[in-house]
Amino acid sequence: MIWSKINIYLLAQTTKYFFLILFIFLSVAWLLQLTRLFTITNFMHIQILDIVLLSLYLIPNIITVITPFILIFGLLLCFIKLNKDNELIAILSLGAGLNPFRKTLFFFSIIIIFVFSLLNLFLAPIVYKQYKLQEYELRNTLDFKSMAYSNFLNLNSSTILDFKKNNNAYNDILISFTDEKENIVYAEKGDIVSKDNEYNFQLTNGFKISIDENKQIEKLEFRNYILKIENKNSPSGNIVDKNTLTIFEDIKFGNNLNITYKIFDVFLILFIFFLFYKNNLKKINFNLNNNIYFSIVCVSILIINQILKNSEIQLFNYFIIVISILCIPFLFSYIKKIYEQN
Repeated sequence: MIWSKINIYLLAQTTKYFFLILFIFLSVAWLLQLTRLFTITNFMHIQILDIVLLSLYLIPNIITVITPFILIFGLLLCFIKLNKDNELIAILSLGAGLNPFRKTLFFFSIIIIFVFSLLNLFLAPIVYKQYKLQEYELRNTLDFKSMAYSNFLNLNSSTILDFKKNNNAYNDILISFTDEKENIVYAEKGDIVSKDNEYNFQLTNGFKISIDENKQIEKLEFRNYILKIENKNSPSGNIVDKNTLTIFEDIKFGNNLNITYKIFDVFLILFIFFLFYKNNLKKINFNLNNNIYFSIVCVSILIINQILKNSEIQLFNYFIIVISILCIPFLFSYIKKIYEQN
């Protein structure tokens, strides 16, 4: 009975510090992303609530990125506190040795790996895809009447717009667009309306310059001119990336590299638990140097892994590099053990 109570206590402490670090890391990461999203409202005046709600779609993806880091510092913080309060020594003195710690760490690792795998392989890509769709809608549904100013807006892949706005009046309107010709339109003033996936320009006092494929220039001056430009933006090609694909979609498309990334992310969680047990808990060694060594090794591997994923290297090269990196801590441990014995 006493061992079950110890295990429950250790699990409660480990979970408490994990969620403490999770709250800190997630808050910082979420606020950074929220700040980035607020740049969308600089000229578009999108409702703040819409931006906040959009940022919530990022949370599952953020959690999958920061979970290994949370685990590193959560485990360290928890057991440093237990060691400082002599609770580790008290539990060891009961005669069960490291068994309560092994059971607790094993059970906690199963929970973390299950939740992390569910997020990383399935839930996070689905939610992130919704984020990409919502972000696309905010970026491309332009409400010109709510804009304070513009700065060369990309209306679509072939159209750029710039204007000055003063008291709801559009002045110095400049439009560059390409159809069968390259066109530049300038008007002293006018009105701009976005409706039915089309931009309508009612322009006054200006000119239009067109350049054909033979570099022939045609100039048209006008007092009143109506220009309609289709919004050719399509979200289908913009939202799909490796972070929006679930493990089932990766298997369907034969995306072996992305599958390897996701499986190795889960393996890194196991590696952190294993290294913590071998380097710190098994030896009950929580001095500053040993804690720094554990932190530097784990963080370095996580950073290198992220760099490799962003570089989109070949599957074989990725596999060889990560296996080599994982062997380095054990090589250091072996060298350290020989040094201590001598």
